[in-house]
Amino acid sequence: MEHHSLFSDKSKLYESARPLYPESLYQYLSDLCASKDKAWDCACGNGQAAENLAKIFDTVVATDISEQQIKNAKTLDNVEFFVSSAENTPFLENSFDLICVAQALHWFDLKSFWQEVKRVLKPGGIFSAWGYTWPSISPELDAIFRERVLDVIEPYWAPQNSLLWNHYKEISFPFNEIKSPNFMMQVNWNLKEFFDFIHTFSATRRCMDKMGKIFFEVAFNAMAKQWVEVEQKRVINLDFVFYAGKMRI
Repeated sequence: MEHHSLFSDKSKLYESARPLYPESLYQYLSDLCASKDKAWDCACGNGQAAENLAKIFDTVVATDISEQQIKNAKTLDNVEFFVSSAENTPFLENSFDLICVAQALHWFDLKSFWQEVKRVLKPGGIFSAWGYTWPSISPELDAIFRERVLDVIEPYWAPQNSLLWNHYKEISFPFNEIKSPNFMMQVNWNLKEFFDFIHTFSATRRCMDKMGKIFFEVAFNAMAKQWVEVEQKRVINLDFVFYAGKMRI
Protein backbone atom coordinates (compact mmCIF):
# COMPACT_ATOMS: atom_id res chain seq x y z
CA MET A 1 0.00 0.00 0.00
CA GLU A 2 1.42 3.39 -0.97
CA HIS A 3 1.62 5.89 1.86
CA HIS A 4 -0.77 8.43 0.33
CA SER A 5 -3.51 5.79 0.05
CA LEU A 6 -3.51 5.50 3.84
CA PHE A 7 -4.93 9.00 4.02
CA SER A 8 -7.24 8.75 1.01
CA ASP A 9 -9.54 5.87 1.94
CA LYS A 10 -10.85 7.66 5.05
CA SER A 11 -10.42 11.25 3.92
CA LYS A 12 -13.86 12.41 5.14
CA LEU A 13 -13.24 10.89 8.57
CA TYR A 14 -9.78 12.45 8.54
CA GLU A 15 -11.34 15.86 7.95
CA SER A 16 -13.88 15.57 10.77
CA ALA A 17 -11.80 13.71 13.37
CA ARG A 18 -8.35 15.26 13.23
CA PRO A 19 -7.65 17.91 15.90
CA LEU A 20 -6.97 21.56 15.15
CA TYR A 21 -3.44 22.89 15.53
CA PRO A 22 -2.81 25.64 18.13
CA GLU A 23 -3.88 29.06 16.84
CA SER A 24 -0.86 30.66 18.52
CA LEU A 25 1.33 28.70 16.11
CA TYR A 26 0.06 30.68 13.11
CA GLN A 27 0.59 34.02 14.82
CA TYR A 28 4.13 32.94 15.65
CA LEU A 29 4.84 32.03 12.02
CA SER A 30 3.36 35.35 10.92
CA ASP A 31 5.74 37.19 13.23
CA LEU A 32 8.71 35.27 11.81
CA CYS A 33 7.97 36.12 8.16
CA ALA A 34 9.34 39.42 6.85
CA SER A 35 6.88 39.29 3.96
CA LYS A 36 3.42 37.72 3.81
CA ASP A 37 2.99 37.47 0.07
CA LYS A 38 2.84 33.72 -0.48
CA ALA A 39 2.90 30.49 1.56
CA TRP A 40 3.00 26.81 0.60
CA ASP A 41 1.16 24.28 2.74
CA CYS A 42 2.83 21.05 1.65
CA ALA A 43 0.97 17.76 2.15
CA CYS A 44 -2.03 19.85 3.15
CA GLY A 45 -4.49 17.01 3.72
CA ASN A 46 -7.94 18.58 3.99
CA GLY A 47 -6.48 22.09 4.22
CA GLN A 48 -6.62 22.73 7.96
CA ALA A 49 -3.33 24.65 8.04
CA ALA A 50 -4.03 26.34 4.69
CA GLU A 51 -7.27 27.79 6.03
CA ASN A 52 -5.41 29.49 8.88
CA LEU A 53 -2.50 30.60 6.72
CA ALA A 54 -5.01 32.23 4.36
CA LYS A 55 -5.85 34.71 7.12
CA ILE A 56 -2.21 35.86 7.14
CA PHE A 57 -0.82 35.51 3.62
CA ASP A 58 -2.05 37.11 0.43
CA THR A 59 -1.87 33.79 -1.38
CA VAL A 60 -1.61 30.21 -0.12
CA VAL A 61 -0.82 27.23 -2.32
CA ALA A 62 -1.83 23.91 -0.76
CA THR A 63 -0.71 20.61 -2.27
CA ASP A 64 -1.19 16.95 -1.44
CA ILE A 65 -0.36 13.75 -3.26
CA SER A 66 -3.82 12.37 -2.41
CA GLU A 67 -6.53 13.34 -4.89
CA GLN A 68 -9.20 12.39 -2.37
CA GLN A 69 -7.83 14.74 0.26
CA ILE A 70 -7.80 17.61 -2.24
CA LYS A 71 -11.40 16.82 -3.23
CA ASN A 72 -12.43 17.15 0.42
CA ALA A 73 -10.61 20.45 0.97
CA LYS A 74 -12.62 23.60 1.64
CA THR A 75 -13.05 26.24 -1.03
CA LEU A 76 -11.16 29.36 0.07
CA ASP A 77 -10.80 32.58 -1.90
CA ASN A 78 -7.04 32.98 -1.65
CA VAL A 79 -6.03 29.30 -1.47
CA GLU A 80 -5.17 27.23 -4.53
CA PHE A 81 -5.46 23.49 -3.92
CA PHE A 82 -3.98 20.96 -6.31
CA VAL A 83 -2.44 17.49 -6.41
CA SER A 84 1.35 17.38 -6.31
CA SER A 85 4.14 15.44 -4.70
CA ALA A 86 6.26 17.24 -2.13
CA GLU A 87 9.50 16.53 -3.95
CA ASN A 88 8.66 17.72 -7.46
CA THR A 89 6.48 20.80 -7.96
CA PRO A 90 5.71 23.27 -10.78
CA PHE A 91 6.61 26.29 -8.64
CA LEU A 92 9.03 28.99 -9.77
CA GLU A 93 12.25 29.56 -7.90
CA ASN A 94 12.17 31.85 -4.86
CA SER A 95 8.37 31.80 -4.72
CA PHE A 96 7.47 31.49 -1.05
CA ASP A 97 7.89 33.46 2.16
CA LEU A 98 6.85 30.39 4.17
CA ILE A 99 6.79 26.67 3.52
CA CYS A 100 5.15 24.49 6.14
CA VAL A 101 4.47 20.79 6.60
CA ALA A 102 1.93 19.66 9.19
CA GLN A 103 1.89 16.04 10.36
CA ALA A 104 3.60 14.76 7.21
CA LEU A 105 7.34 15.47 7.03
CA HIS A 106 8.25 11.92 8.01
CA TRP A 107 6.59 10.56 4.85
CA PHE A 108 8.82 12.45 2.40
CA ASP A 109 11.94 11.55 0.46
CA LEU A 110 13.81 14.18 2.42
CA LYS A 111 16.87 14.45 0.20
CA SER A 112 14.69 15.38 -2.79
CA PHE A 113 12.33 17.46 -0.68
CA TRP A 114 15.10 19.64 0.74
CA GLN A 115 16.33 20.33 -2.78
CA GLU A 116 12.84 21.44 -3.78
CA VAL A 117 12.41 23.61 -0.69
CA LYS A 118 15.73 25.34 -1.31
CA ARG A 119 14.68 25.99 -4.89
CA VAL A 120 11.26 27.54 -4.18
CA LEU A 121 11.75 29.22 -0.77
CA LYS A 122 12.86 32.84 -0.86
CA PRO A 123 16.28 33.75 0.61
CA GLY A 124 15.63 34.37 4.28
CA GLY A 125 12.25 32.63 4.02
CA ILE A 126 10.86 30.43 6.79
CA PHE A 127 10.44 26.67 6.80
CA SER A 128 8.34 25.05 9.50
CA ALA A 129 7.22 21.52 10.30
CA TRP A 130 5.04 20.30 13.12
CA GLY A 131 2.95 17.41 14.31
CA TYR A 132 1.57 15.57 17.31
CA THR A 133 2.16 12.11 18.70
CA TRP A 134 0.51 10.32 21.62
CA PRO A 135 -2.67 11.42 23.39
CA SER A 136 -2.85 11.52 27.17
CA ILE A 137 -6.08 11.63 29.19
CA SER A 138 -5.49 10.18 32.66
CA PRO A 139 -3.18 7.46 34.05
CA GLU A 140 -6.04 4.93 34.16
CA LEU A 141 -7.36 5.64 30.67
CA ASP A 142 -3.87 5.93 29.20
CA ALA A 143 -3.03 2.44 30.50
CA ILE A 144 -6.13 0.91 28.91
CA PHE A 145 -5.50 2.74 25.65
CA ARG A 146 -1.89 1.54 25.57
CA GLU A 147 -2.84 -2.09 26.23
CA ARG A 148 -6.00 -2.33 24.11
CA VAL A 149 -5.01 -0.14 21.16
CA LEU A 150 -1.37 0.91 20.93
CA ASP A 151 0.08 -2.51 21.76
CA VAL A 152 -2.29 -4.15 19.25
CA ILE A 153 -1.56 -1.82 16.34
CA GLU A 154 2.17 -1.47 17.04
CA PRO A 155 3.28 -3.94 14.30
CA TYR A 156 1.31 -2.00 11.69
CA TRP A 157 3.06 1.36 11.92
CA ALA A 158 5.24 2.38 9.00
CA PRO A 159 8.89 2.84 10.08
CA GLN A 160 8.79 6.53 9.12
CA ASN A 161 6.46 7.31 12.03
CA SER A 162 9.34 6.90 14.46
CA LEU A 163 10.84 10.12 13.10
CA LEU A 164 7.81 12.03 14.39
CA TRP A 165 7.68 10.12 17.66
CA ASN A 166 11.32 11.13 18.26
CA HIS A 167 10.43 14.79 17.62
CA TYR A 168 12.31 14.87 14.30
CA LYS A 169 15.62 14.78 16.21
CA GLU A 170 17.02 12.32 13.67
CA ILE A 171 16.37 14.69 10.74
CA SER A 172 19.11 17.02 9.58
CA PHE A 173 17.35 20.28 8.66
CA PRO A 174 19.27 22.41 6.10
CA PHE A 175 18.20 25.69 7.72
CA ASN A 176 19.27 27.99 10.50
CA GLU A 177 17.07 26.73 13.31
CA ILE A 178 14.98 29.28 15.20
CA LYS A 179 14.50 28.71 18.90
CA SER A 180 10.73 28.50 19.22
CA PRO A 181 8.24 28.39 22.11
CA ASN A 182 6.70 25.15 23.27
CA PHE A 183 3.21 24.96 21.85
CA MET A 184 0.51 23.09 23.75
CA MET A 185 -2.05 21.03 21.87
CA GLN A 186 -5.28 20.05 23.59
CA VAL A 187 -8.68 18.83 22.50
CA ASN A 188 -11.98 18.42 24.33
CA TRP A 189 -13.59 15.17 23.20
CA ASN A 190 -16.05 12.53 24.29
CA LEU A 191 -15.13 8.86 23.91
CA LYS A 192 -16.62 8.47 20.43
CA GLU A 193 -14.76 11.54 19.16
CA PHE A 194 -11.56 10.15 20.65
CA PHE A 195 -12.04 6.82 18.89
CA ASP A 196 -12.88 8.53 15.60
CA PHE A 197 -9.47 10.18 15.92
CA ILE A 198 -7.75 6.85 16.68
CA HIS A 199 -9.52 5.38 13.65
CA THR A 200 -7.58 7.83 11.43
CA PHE A 201 -4.21 6.36 12.49
CA SER A 202 -2.60 4.60 9.55
CA ALA A 203 -1.66 1.68 11.84
CA THR A 204 -5.26 1.35 13.05
CA ARG A 205 -6.56 0.98 9.52
CA ARG A 206 -3.82 -1.48 8.56
CA CYS A 207 -4.59 -3.52 11.66
CA MET A 208 -8.32 -3.53 10.84
CA ASP A 209 -7.56 -4.70 7.32
CA LYS A 210 -5.61 -7.63 8.77
CA MET A 211 -7.52 -8.48 11.97
CA GLY A 212 -10.95 -6.93 11.58
CA LYS A 213 -12.57 -4.37 13.88
CA ILE A 214 -13.27 -6.50 16.96
CA PHE A 215 -10.17 -5.29 18.82
CA PHE A 216 -11.35 -1.71 18.31
CA GLU A 217 -14.79 -2.44 19.75
CA VAL A 218 -13.24 -4.26 22.73
CA ALA A 219 -10.96 -1.29 23.38
CA PHE A 220 -13.90 1.13 23.22
CA ASN A 221 -15.89 -0.89 25.74
CA ALA A 222 -12.91 -1.22 28.09
CA MET A 223 -12.30 2.53 28.05
CA ALA A 224 -16.03 3.25 28.41
CA LYS A 225 -16.05 1.58 31.84
CA GLN A 226 -13.38 3.98 33.05
CA TRP A 227 -14.78 6.96 31.12
CA VAL A 228 -18.17 6.33 32.84
CA GLU A 229 -20.31 8.68 30.71
CA VAL A 230 -19.19 8.18 27.10
CA GLU A 231 -20.73 11.52 26.07
CA GLN A 232 -18.72 13.34 28.72
CA LYS A 233 -16.09 15.65 27.25
CA ARG A 234 -12.56 15.23 28.57
CA VAL A 235 -9.44 17.30 28.07
CA ILE A 236 -6.93 15.30 26.02
CA ASN A 237 -3.33 16.44 25.68
CA LEU A 238 -1.36 15.64 22.54
CA ASP A 239 2.42 15.57 22.62
CA PHE A 240 3.42 18.30 20.16
CA VAL A 241 6.46 18.64 17.90
CA PHE A 242 7.47 21.92 16.28
CA TYR A 243 10.42 23.08 14.18
CA ALA A 244 11.11 26.42 12.49
CA GLY A 245 14.16 27.49 10.52
CA LYS A 246 15.27 30.27 8.23
CA MET A 247 16.57 29.74 4.71
CA ARG A 248 20.31 30.16 4.63
CA ILE A 249 21.33 33.09 2.44
